[in-house]
Amino acid sequence: MSFAPKILNWYHEHQRDLPWRQTRDPYRVWLSEIILQQTRVAQGMPYYYNFVEAFPTVFDLANAPEEQVLKLWQGLGYYSRARNLHATAKMVVTEFDGNFPQTYDGLKSLKGVGDYTASAIASFCFDVAEPVVDGNVYRVLSRYFGVDIPINSTEGIKYFKELAREVMDSENIRDYNQGIMEFGAIQCAPKKPYCLLCPLQESCVALKENKVDVLPIKLNKTKVRNRYFNYLVWLDGDKNTVLEQRRGKGIWQNLYQFPLIETDSAIGDGEFEEKMETDHKLAKIESLSLYNNEPIVHKLSHQHLHTQFWILKTSHILEEGIPWKKIDDFPVPVLIADFIKTFKI
Repeated sequence: MSFAPKILNWYHEHQRDLPWRQTRDPYRVWLSEIILQQTRVAQGMPYYYNFVEAFPTVFDLANAPEEQVLKLWQGLGYYSRARNLHATAKMVVTEFDGNFPQTYDGLKSLKGVGDYTASAIASFCFDVAEPVVDGNVYRVLSRYFGVDIPINSTEGIKYFKELAREVMDSENIRDYNQGIMEFGAIQCAPKKPYCLLCPLQESCVALKENKVDVLPIKLNKTKVRNRYFNYLVWLDGDKNTVLEQRRGKGIWQNLYQFPLIETDSAIGDGEFEEKMETDHKLAKIESLSLYNNEPIVHKLSHQHLHTQFWILKTSHILEEGIPWKKIDDFPVPVLIADFIKTFKI
């Protein structure tokens, strides 16, 4: 028995019961794929249910305010995906009358939809014979065929796409594509794969050559930048605080945060007071305290944010202040959401 039939047999026996597998509705399949990008199923499942409940159709999502979309996305990270999700819904409604394209090329023309997502929707919903290649598929193919080409190189991306097309089962593309991804997630896992009970073990090159822990190979292109954030948590006598919306093309675009001072390194009380004096705000402060003595390090893919929260209390009623009890209504980065949960005024 060759590669594809073994994958299909394994999938029919071991597949998880997931809600987006019970439908061919491209809206729900697309929604699940965007949520599950770089997110584990267990973490993404509640978000999927929340989105489907809030926006049962693509029309509902397209007509929703961006802040509601970002709020529901809060905690998943990569907020540009949430904005693209919203933009794509509008595109489907305005340009395609609410109907997702049924071809790979048509799907790939949608904002935020790349090769993998277009292949997934086309094959899952419309039985288009297009192979999916995600992290799980890279791992299975790289190990089974013993391919040491870096999966994130230009050569590797092209090679693995062609290899995936060669070995796929075109007649059963929906189950095959879901099967090979499921196989990589459960059987051929990144760490501690179940090689002894693997139906592919007899022909697996990585197992034969003792390279399971080595493959797949990935080039390390990430350069981490350290940034130092000082959030100003204002509180007045009426328990109001201040939030501002992040603008520009940087991280967390359009999310809300406490006023921010970014410095070249972590700072103490004296340096912080100097910063505030230059901004002419020190006179309004009645008490100043540092909430966390050690900076909280929030790690993003290319940035490490060393974060301090400064509590600034004032008797001046804050102009355009927001009642603390309403602060949960605003979409904020998870870093700030965690602070809000633990801070008691």
